[in-house]
Amino acid sequence: MTELAPRIDPPMVADEATMLTAWLDFHRSTLALKCQGLADDQLRLRSAPPSNLSLLGLVRHMAEVEQHWFQRVLLGTELPGGIFWTEEDEDGDFNNVDTADVAHDFAAWRAEIDAARRAAEGLPLDTVAERPRRGQEVTLRWIMVHMIEEYARHNGHADLLRELVDGSTGD
Repeated sequence: MTELAPRIDPPMVADEATMLTAWLDFHRSTLALKCQGLADDQLRLRSAPPSNLSLLGLVRHMAEVEQHWFQRVLLGTELPGGIFWTEEDEDGDFNNVDTADVAHDFAAWRAEIDAARRAAEGLPLDTVAERPRRGQEVTLRWIMVHMIEEYARHNGHADLLRELVDGSTGD
């Protein structure tokens, strides 16, 4: 359920597009690894009040982030609402995990990763996104770097959450 492609160390020598893609895939797989082998209730476990962070919430959030940057911004696709958030609850990706369907949510995340890969496939890194960010142009290169940063930051959260769940630490 929680598995993506096996985690592969990014190459130490490669062209820029290959390097960015490899690092993004590495971080995607790292989040899956942090969730691997846990029961649904363990994936829903919150960190410490008042935080609403959980491993499942991070997965749901990253599905939203993948969709936002690759579908909405890069491709300019108009989508109604979010996958997990609503206008009434903009943090629904984190807030509404207590009764969430874990298998469904992981499938949604994997589907958004697949859609992101298709969206970026074959595009030069200097491709300007269809929809600007706060009125400023953004390139695919910027999106890739931002996604690596987003995953890396949240994988730090995932490290702490996994240690809370069962004491596991590591990469």
